[in-house]
Amino acid sequence: MPKSTGEQTLFHELSAYVAHPRITGLAASTDGARLAVSVQHLDGEGSAYVSSLWDVDPSGERPARRLTRSLKGESAPAFAPDGDLYFLSGRPESDPSAKKDENGDAEGAALWRLPAGGGESERVLQRPGGLGGFTLARVAGTLAVTAGVMPGNPDPTDAEADAKLRKERKDAKVTAVLYESGPNRFWDHDLGPDEAHAFVRRADGTLLDAGGRGAVDEDGPVLSPDGTLIAYSRFVPGRVPDLNASAVVVADAATGKQLLEVAAPERYEYGGPVFASDGRSLICVRMQRETFAAPYDSTLVRIDLSDGSETDLLPEFDNWPGGAVVSPRADDPTIWFTADELGHAPAFRLDADGTVTRLTRSGAYTALCPSSDGTTLFALRSAVDTPNRVVRLAAAGADQESAELDAPGGLESLPGTLTEVRTTAEDGTELRSWLALPAGASAESPAPLLVVPHGGPQGSWNAWTWRWSPWPFTARGYAVLLPDPALSTGYGQAMHERGWGQWGGQPYTDIMALTDVAEARDDIDATRTGLAGASYGGYMANRVATLTDRFKAIVSHAGLWDVRAFQMDTDGSWFFRRIFGDVLGGEEQLRRYDEHSPDRGAARITTPMLVIHGAKDYRVPVGQGMGLFQDLQKFEVPAKFLYFPDENHWILTPNHARLWFDTVLNFLDHHVQGAPWTRPEHL
Repeated sequence: MPKSTGEQTLFHELSAYVAHPRITGLAASTDGARLAVSVQHLDGEGSAYVSSLWDVDPSGERPARRLTRSLKGESAPAFAPDGDLYFLSGRPESDPSAKKDENGDAEGAALWRLPAGGGESERVLQRPGGLGGFTLARVAGTLAVTAGVMPGNPDPTDAEADAKLRKERKDAKVTAVLYESGPNRFWDHDLGPDEAHAFVRRADGTLLDAGGRGAVDEDGPVLSPDGTLIAYSRFVPGRVPDLNASAVVVADAATGKQLLEVAAPERYEYGGPVFASDGRSLICVRMQRETFAAPYDSTLVRIDLSDGSETDLLPEFDNWPGGAVVSPRADDPTIWFTADELGHAPAFRLDADGTVTRLTRSGAYTALCPSSDGTTLFALRSAVDTPNRVVRLAAAGADQESAELDAPGGLESLPGTLTEVRTTAEDGTELRSWLALPAGASAESPAPLLVVPHGGPQGSWNAWTWRWSPWPFTARGYAVLLPDPALSTGYGQAMHERGWGQWGGQPYTDIMALTDVAEARDDIDATRTGLAGASYGGYMANRVATLTDRFKAIVSHAGLWDVRAFQMDTDGSWFFRRIFGDVLGGEEQLRRYDEHSPDRGAARITTPMLVIHGAKDYRVPVGQGMGLFQDLQKFEVPAKFLYFPDENHWILTPNHARLWFDTVLNFLDHHVQGAPWTRPEHL
């Protein structure tokens, strides 16, 4: 864990902060002798992030070693059984004698292979429009990928025909898309005109179309250990409110014939498939569908491939599991998974008899990778005060402290310390939050406070975030409260139930209760408090602005303002319709909209607000931010609108991220601490 210091850190200089390397992925070789991580860093111009691959020593004895370099970068590392390292990259073909396909080296990512014995990387597979995800069978080494196929191509495996259709469309300057079912957008991009398919590469290098329209799992398909079966997630279009249900398909990898579809759109969603270690069953996340009256719930299930029967593997587990991995040994039924829990996201072990063991006490774990003998786990571990680090821990044993391995992206120091703030809600529920305190905060020199509700709303402050890190704020002297109110994950299903259907109700009172306790500390100046949030946190910022004037300033990033209009415009309208109901669904459903839509309280706002939105945000469309800014002007509330025409739900480019922090910090300094307003450079 980085030490706290009152000296200069990278968080004091935003250029250094946005330039710091960031680990984004981890893979382990099948024999456990090698680890590979993807590391994101600034490109040569400092205007974008690219990734490279690094070799990490599993024993922790050797320093990390960089494996790849290119202008386009490399990501998604995965090892084949023979030790070759595969990855995705948009780099051009390096061999001048290699045959160029009709699509050239342009659009999208291709699949590359770096030989285990050393040498140059070679391009293995490219499809017109690029590849989505890929996977390699653990034992057989069979390769499966996802890629888009253009409508009108009778043979999805015919890459030349697909490239021809794309070129004709481009030459005709046609960008229109004809949809015959939903959805049509996802987060920050339009879907189509191509449709995702799953492909399996045969031994002779040819591709088999293993899955028709809708094979859209972001992480790509998965293969059974022997490579004979493929599974992938797909959308199941249907009538509202069942539009865009998620199912899992199992197909024969040699023929593409569908063998099983795991779907129950009237009750469950399925996703995150992984074949059991013996290949005879499938492990999936099963989510109980949310309704107007009740929140969703998740568990892990085992699907018997012989008859499709399901077994709930975690009937008594009260939090939501994810990231499941199985033992590399065919005779070992052990499953490892992660789940949010009380401000952390531990790794858990599930034994064949149903015993669940929490392996780690603190931190947030992802990318679990068991060793070949099943005795060791490698993973990425982060926490609110630690970015992703590569760690090693025993595959069995409760509440361990993991061992950190050498890899890029570590921190030497932080501009403050991390503690917890707890209280009890009026209904008796125990509430908790993280509090990041700046160096030097004391009773003699109390710090101003910034309250930051998280997004989701099903989420938790338990892992490192570059976008909403508290540490640039503590470097500026602010204490930062990170509350987990009703609807937060990691506190059991009751925490969801107590906030369901009242986004601006119980979560709001929980946040206020935690703010009260934080402000009562002698190292906090209760007279100087601001609030900032994004997505659902932005919704909460807007809601807070209509209900109280206790805050000196409020920042709303990508926040919902008019919930009725939002529900008709968001890319996930079916999801929010199940929560809020149909706007034409009768008095009870309309009441939920009216009671919890912030725009209904616009006339009550007096707190200065900074509104931030990206034009390419399709989850919370930019009209929400624009509408809020217009209403603030209408009621003569001091307000500013920071607009990013080229950004989405997140502000991702380095220069814009730095400018985002500059604007937010200057706005808070002005209204919370009384400093003169300083307009950021280039705005």
